[in-house]
Amino acid sequence: MTPTPDITDHAQIPVLWVCGPPGVGKTSVAWAIRERLIGEGIDAGFADIDQLGMCFPEPTGDPGRYRMKTANLRAVVAHHQTAGAQCVIVSGVVDAARGVAAEEIPQARLSVCRLRADHGELAQRFRARQGQSAPVTEVLREADALDAGAIAEVCVDTTSRTIGETAELVRQQCGHWPGDPAPRQGRAPQRTTSADGAVLWLCGAAGVGKSATGFAVYQQTLHAGHTAAYVDLDQLAFCGPPGDHRLKAANLAALWENYHAAGARRLVITGPAEDTAAVEIYFEALSGAVFTVCRLHAGADQLAHRIMLRGQGNGWPQPGDPLIGRPAAHLRQVAEAAAAQAEVLERAGLGDLRVDTSTRTAQQAAEEVVAGTGWLGS
Repeated sequence: MTPTPDITDHAQIPVLWVCGPPGVGKTSVAWAIRERLIGEGIDAGFADIDQLGMCFPEPTGDPGRYRMKTANLRAVVAHHQTAGAQCVIVSGVVDAARGVAAEEIPQARLSVCRLRADHGELAQRFRARQGQSAPVTEVLREADALDAGAIAEVCVDTTSRTIGETAELVRQQCGHWPGDPAPRQGRAPQRTTSADGAVLWLCGAAGVGKSATGFAVYQQTLHAGHTAAYVDLDQLAFCGPPGDHRLKAANLAALWENYHAAGARRLVITGPAEDTAAVEIYFEALSGAVFTVCRLHAGADQLAHRIMLRGQGNGWPQPGDPLIGRPAAHLRQVAEAAAAQAEVLERAGLGDLRVDTSTRTAQQAAEEVVAGTGWLGS
């Protein structure tokens, strides 16, 4: 087992944690800050804290899984810095009573910024995201608890402000963040774990339904009574060139160790794999686990349809979706590349199981994956 890279081995790296109640715009604002930094020539990493804690049932003594998420974030920040990140932006909820356990990320030059909004606007935003019938009582209660506390040195009111205006105000009020970025390193992070367990990997071309189907499989796993975790690999490598399998695998190994310590023995992962060489990187990183690779497939017309829908904001929501809001011409190019990739994977016969999602919903595809792999068996 390779030990976690110690963040104290490096110079301090600026980390900005954007927190607040659900619906206030944490992820949108954090992502806007990252895009501006990249435009300024600063390699900025990004992590959505919710993506670092998808393991249930939650461990005794860690309600809300705040400690688990912080431990995972420590490793992700270290790996991002090794891979070349000069700063890292984090979005997500924090413990309204305790705030961020900064001492558990000792070499992060941490800034915490809380976003807030008036009740009426917060309720409107939350319902726009979750549906007009979504209850908002708990959201408003959490917002009031955050307003009453002192969990962040900076608070920015987002009421009547655009995402861009809020992003700029956050940077200004956090001392023109990130100040002095950390020096670039640019080495492939190394992390392996011998933690045992069963891993089910759903791969395939863009638009085939990996995330939606994988999450449905994960929910079935939980409903069957298993302690299990879910990881979207694309959420583990917002740093440097896209598709860095070494970075994703290192972060996955760190997450799996923490999830395993919490009692999980089943892990559902989703993400692309171009060939067997990419798959082997993850096999090596999780050397103690038994992998089943399931390749999802869909025809070119169906892939194009789904990619166009994602470009319009429909489909599986994910931070940093590269398709949302892109022009139709770009989406068509993505669809053509996805169809070509699907054919390459088809000819290679990658995976232990192939499931065609062309005429299936995510739930139907998940049921076929579970049945075809025997995933819920002993």
